[in-house]
Amino acid sequence: MNIGVCKIDLRIPENETLKGKRMVVQSINARVRDKFHVSVAEVENGDKWQIATIGVCVVSNDNRHANEMLSRIVDYIETSRLDVEVLSCETEFISVF
Repeated sequence: MNIGVCKIDLRIPENETLKGKRMVVQSINARVRDKFHVSVAEVENGDKWQIATIGVCVVSNDNRHANEMLSRIVDYIETSRLDVEVLSCETEFISVF
């Protein structure tokens, strides 16, 4: 079993409130969860209104498949949300058993 974890730092340049940020992040999380069937949550920068960090977790039987899924998720966020800029993306893979 292989676990792929991705930490994605986002910038929301036109946002001016924490409530607006929460709406954007919840929308991204719901869309990614529904489209890719992965676990996703905001993991850092909860108090900053223009920066968000989300974590995505994929479980697969193949490390290559997990990497491909995480890459597709980052591409999906970049292309589907024009109001959000992806600042960085860190990926880690863990093999279990």
